[in-house]
Amino acid sequence: MPNEIVFEVCVDSVDAAVAAERGGAHRVELCSDLLEGGLTPSHGTLEVARKRLGIKIMSMVRPRGGDFCYSEAEFDVMRHDVAAAKALGADGIVLGLLNPDGTVDRKRTEELVAIARPLPVTFHRAFDMTRDPFEALDTLIELGVDRVLTSGQEPTVLEGIDLIAALVERAAGRIIVMPGGGITERTAPKIVRALKVSEMHFAALEPENGRMQYRNPRVYMGGTLRPPEYTLEVTRPEGVAAIIAAAAV
Repeated sequence: MPNEIVFEVCVDSVDAAVAAERGGAHRVELCSDLLEGGLTPSHGTLEVARKRLGIKIMSMVRPRGGDFCYSEAEFDVMRHDVAAAKALGADGIVLGLLNPDGTVDRKRTEELVAIARPLPVTFHRAFDMTRDPFEALDTLIELGVDRVLTSGQEPTVLEGIDLIAALVERAAGRIIVMPGGGITERTAPKIVRALKVSEMHFAALEPENGRMQYRNPRVYMGGTLRPPEYTLEVTRPEGVAAIIAAAAV
């Protein structure tokens, strides 16, 4: 079973990407700031990852956290980031743009897909914020998007499994429907048994103490809602391998 499913691991650093490859991932989605759900990685991160990885890299293009309805300036940033990712050796682009009414932003998505070609394009979980998932799926198929990442418009794939199954049936091979969101070693077998999917997306994050020995408890970076200053979320090969092995049902 693991050899029949393409496993994509969401990572936010070069070290995490290398760990994902060592754990058996076939592909990584390379981001920054997973606390925001994944933003565009720096050029340096993508360039160094490309030098160190033998597996494919899908580069996130998302200029900020929050919703997926972008200003003209933000969209211009996305244009440049798609072109830069291609130049730096990405194997594919991950993006998602919506209109205020909850539909797929057809015009802008079409423009970014054209810039990305010949690379494949994944429409990320902005899909889960659309007003009508079947309408959105049809739009993405019409635009020639290669893949849609979805948790079935629920917090986790397990909760959205019925909708994902319906989307796979409606897609009928015209677009890859890739489940992703809250997939763990425990839930992976259930998902594989329930869904006829060829790809699966997950993160394998574990907390780890940072390397700082001296710690100033009075100072912190960012807002009051923040992760612990001296704790890192890391990806380990063993964690990736465990989820892949669990999917072998």
